[in-house]
Amino acid sequence: MRAVWKGTIGFGTYAIPVKAYSATEEHNIPLHQVHEPDGGRVRVKWVCEVDGAEVPPTEIVKGHPVPGGDVVLLTGGDFASLIAPTTQSMDVVGFTPAEQVDPTYFARSYYLEPEPAGTKPYVLLSEALQQSGRIAIVKVTLRQRETLGALRVRDQVIVLETMLWPDEIRRPDFPFLHEDVDLRRGELRNAVSLIEDLTQDFEPGRYTDRYREALEALIQAKLDGDDVLQPTAAEQAEGVTRLLAALQRSAVEADSDPVGKAKEASGKAREARTRAKKASAKIKSRAKTS
Repeated sequence: MRAVWKGTIGFGTYAIPVKAYSATEEHNIPLHQVHEPDGGRVRVKWVCEVDGAEVPPTEIVKGHPVPGGDVVLLTGGDFASLIAPTTQSMDVVGFTPAEQVDPTYFARSYYLEPEPAGTKPYVLLSEALQQSGRIAIVKVTLRQRETLGALRVRDQVIVLETMLWPDEIRRPDFPFLHEDVDLRRGELRNAVSLIEDLTQDFEPGRYTDRYREALEALIQAKLDGDDVLQPTAAEQAEGVTRLLAALQRSAVEADSDPVGKAKEASGKAREARTRAKKASAKIKSRAKTS
């Protein structure tokens, strides 16, 4: 695993040096957007909606839209000038019972590994959290932005749970919440009994991603049935088109400047013609063998 953050946990008089690693990873099957007739990759271009020109990455900045259509431009220098707390410390601002923090607040999980010099205070904090039944509330800067977090222990490892700010949690307001629903005691008793009958220890290994398994099987079946395309052949055909276009441009250049560019254009045309013939022959050869 690669560390995504390095710094210290500020705990009383202790400064515990740690590294943070992402605790989760997604196992998505890579799927590209392709052109159905030939399987060629479809690429996205960044285009300015004002002049229609393609925009290079060096000219892209952030912009905040305001009423009336104006935009406030924010450059990298603007963000660098913002007053931000140090990015190398994780300050404990308090402790709270774990059950008081609703899981809705949790965003992402990170394992914290102690540096060799910080192993003892790290273990001390871990044991103290487990015995007290508390979690530590911290503030930390990740990716140049301060975020709230919680420290808890999982399998003897301290886990940082980044948290959403209170104003980022939506308040549910559904019609049924304002209705007086009449529940009979027998119905409630039966529901509780059913829950008790189905209660068991949580074993995550019992559950699998059936969609991913089905998609993997589908892809393998298509591979076994040779239901595939060869985008390289399409790329070669596109190369022939580009070479022919270059040949035509060379001819135009020769006509526009017969004295200065005649020899140069003739050489380019000859080279383009030769490359076009080779590419065309390669495509025909592949078509015969397929």
